[in-house]
Amino acid sequence: MKTKLAQRVAGHFNDSIATKQKALEVMPSKVVDAITLLHQTFSSGKKVLACGNGGSAADAQHFAAELVGRFERERQELPAIALTTDSSIMTAIGNDYSYEVIFSKQVKALGQPGDVLLAISTSGNSGNVITAINAAHEKGMSVIALTGKDGGKIGQLLKGSDVNLCVPADRTARIQETHLLLLHCLCDGVDHLILD
Repeated sequence: MKTKLAQRVAGHFNDSIATKQKALEVMPSKVVDAITLLHQTFSSGKKVLACGNGGSAADAQHFAAELVGRFERERQELPAIALTTDSSIMTAIGNDYSYEVIFSKQVKALGQPGDVLLAISTSGNSGNVITAINAAHEKGMSVIALTGKDGGKIGQLLKGSDVNLCVPADRTARIQETHLLLLHCLCDGVDHLILD
């Protein structure tokens, strides 16, 4: 029993490592594009809005916390808002309208031209993230999408000024693990451009 469980655990480690190695082969230039876009956004006095569902909601909050607080080094606070945290807004919109617009209504209320929407969806098909992207485009915002698989519908929605960080994997857990690494790369890259 213990040996079989240990083998199962080792399989997760190996699969995660393999996913990250595959991502390393195809993603660095896109990550640099996303870092550059974020740096330009903050340098222009603009902000980031972040959204996602479930584990991706947690990632949106994690990212905003590391921008407003700090990542690994002290620097000025950077303006970022996770659209997943206000239970009154989310439940009011979900109840009065639909779950589909819980993020897009916030983008319409808070977003400004030149801001960035960080949109996280492991499948690339989350309906409320898609409506948030459409709202962001209407507001003149750029989008950094964190997706997986083939990028889904989100991959097809993005425009020239947007960046799709699509993890080359099919398993949700592996995509989410790589999304966290990508978010840390974004934080580190922004800090490097600001501080070094």
